[in-house]
Amino acid sequence: MSDTKAPPQTVDRRAFLRSAVLGAGAAGAAAAVAAGSASAEAVTATTDPTGKTDAGYRKTDHVRRYYDLARF
Repeated sequence: MSDTKAPPQTVDRRAFLRSAVLGAGAAGAAAAVAAGSASAEAVTATTDPTGKTDAGYRKTDHVRRYYDLARF
């Protein structure tokens, strides 16, 4: 047996940045999935008395106003 000590392990700067970027991407993906499931629940929660879901497009007053203002 020898009494040599192993050198301390250092983290490479590129490896650190790569793992930081991947971690941030994973967190963003998880947030997107959570937001998508929340909006899906909100869509399915709006039902009329016949049981049909109302997930369609509605042309409300503010949408019509946007269309009027967006014309060239």
